[in-house]
Amino acid sequence: MSLTARSPAQLRSMFGSNLRRLAADYASISALARDLGINRTQFNRYLSGESFPRPDVLARICEFFSVDARVLLEPVDQIGPSSGPISSKYLRDFMGPTVHPVSEEDLPSGFYQFARRSFVRNDQYVRGLVLIKRDGDNTFLRGFEPKIAMAMQGIPADARAREYRGFIMHIEDGFAATVARRNAMTASFNYLSRVTSFQNNFWVGYVARTVRESSSSTRMTRLVYEYIGNSPERVLPCARKAGFCQLDDLMPFHQRLLQPSDPFR
Repeated sequence: MSLTARSPAQLRSMFGSNLRRLAADYASISALARDLGINRTQFNRYLSGESFPRPDVLARICEFFSVDARVLLEPVDQIGPSSGPISSKYLRDFMGPTVHPVSEEDLPSGFYQFARRSFVRNDQYVRGLVLIKRDGDNTFLRGFEPKIAMAMQGIPADARAREYRGFIMHIEDGFAATVARRNAMTASFNYLSRVTSFQNNFWVGYVARTVRESSSSTRMTRLVYEYIGNSPERVLPCARKAGFCQLDDLMPFHQRLLQPSDPFR
């Protein structure tokens, strides 16, 4: 039967079935109704398919369960929160309903300066700047490759070509980020875990490029992130220093965390 031919009773039944499926993961329906700000009696009517929620209540339900308004029309197991591969039914129990949420306390939104050994010049290092931002439960990353690095690879150095973006998810002992340039021209995997420091604003891990093995370049190296917030007085000087540098140009604590004299394993 087409969607336009469904009766109000059929739509109520579909919504009630989806809501029961979404509520099944919660031990207490009463507590769930309180969290949603919905009267328990009215919530029971939604569950039984006797009633539709008002638009504002529907929006609250969709946001709470990370689904969209198709919850009125299609089985929730088929729609998920979006149509991308990460939210597909096939990966949902492994990657989470979107990706595992990252809390502000664990990884604050704002700018981070990072440092790592260069992939193309083994005797040099790279300083850069990335922005971490939130959109609902999702945590995203955005940055720009240094112009000189693009030129060395024969790639246009305009801002559109240099830009990269990615998503970050929480894993057992840290964070994993999948990052790519526009149209997936290049991609990398990043791992980070927090380091004990005075201001609690450092993370260390590694970055791996998705390229073929080569005797003349590196595919994986240590990586340091330092949270610097959103103040222009801190962000702009870091942006001006982005690019290649020598080890001695890096901050002492960055040098220590990168362990330049120890082989990466």
